[in-house]
Amino acid sequence: MPLTKPTPLGDVWVYVQHDNQAVIEPSLELLGKARELAHALHVHVAALLVGNDLAAMARDAARYGAQKVYCVQSPLLYHYTSCAYTRVVCDLVRTHAPEIFLIAATPQGRDLAPRVASALGVGLTADCTDLQIGSYSDPKTKRNYAPVLLQIRPAWGGNIIATIVNPHTRPQMATVREGMLKMPQPDDDAVAEVITCPVSLTASDIHTAVLQQERTEHVVNLKTAKIIVAGGAGMGSKENFALLHQLAALLGAEIGATRAAVDAGYIGHEHQIGQTGITVRPKLYIACGISGAVQHLAGMDGAQKIVAINNDPHAPIFQVAHYGIVGDVREVVPQLIATYKHLSH
Repeated sequence: MPLTKPTPLGDVWVYVQHDNQAVIEPSLELLGKARELAHALHVHVAALLVGNDLAAMARDAARYGAQKVYCVQSPLLYHYTSCAYTRVVCDLVRTHAPEIFLIAATPQGRDLAPRVASALGVGLTADCTDLQIGSYSDPKTKRNYAPVLLQIRPAWGGNIIATIVNPHTRPQMATVREGMLKMPQPDDDAVAEVITCPVSLTASDIHTAVLQQERTEHVVNLKTAKIIVAGGAGMGSKENFALLHQLAALLGAEIGATRAAVDAGYIGHEHQIGQTGITVRPKLYIACGISGAVQHLAGMDGAQKIVAINNDPHAPIFQVAHYGIVGDVREVVPQLIATYKHLSH
């Protein structure tokens, strides 16, 4: 049966994912957002850690905002397995009845979250880009719900922004895309209440075995890049994108792109920036042939300095750019390359 809304409100929970005995960044980002939500609700932030040998990761959860840390430890949980993790997470949620439960939209999170939501009989909003506390009025019953979690995400291929609410069951569950939230500043003096939770698993409860793990390093690291040279549909072709690679190589920059450029086949999806890609906050963002659709702006308008190159003087990108160049990117970018080479000698 779905959980009913507790009185008083339950805490804001974050499932803290870890890899190679270290908490992953998307979970730390969620702890920062959970702190904002919990403050609005006047409740606590709780981290849920599942695995083995969790002491160091529990300390990290506290440093990034958790006031309570629920630890479920067992050698049988060393590797993530869908059924076992779903079982222990559901048991904890049923016992402690959180108001909100957040999970990072990683491959593991996308596997775990719907399983947990289905088992609990609650709603789930996937791939959110923002979360807020607000109110909701049911147009049919005229009943008002407050406070409620406003779960914000792009819909219809990113063409609209939808706000989704789940007023009837608890916890309110959402997954959040990596990079959409700011990384909180750690507090090295923070201390959380660590709650060790019993687990009743046997080897027969583990239905899959991890035989081998292979790790591949990310080739593109847009999230931590100090300089990004990004291209849009205005680049015109995959061949013209080679100009951006030349400029990026000179500046020591990463290459980014809009969804339109990715859909056109100019560059791979791992370079996509925006609501359907990654959010970046570099010191310098050079937007080449990018009109400035709201979906893209949401992923890069936190850059410290934005330089825009576009042949349309009325392009929306110029509204957020600190410096604008009106011209054909196929002419302007080679000039930038030549000028930089000249000045660097």
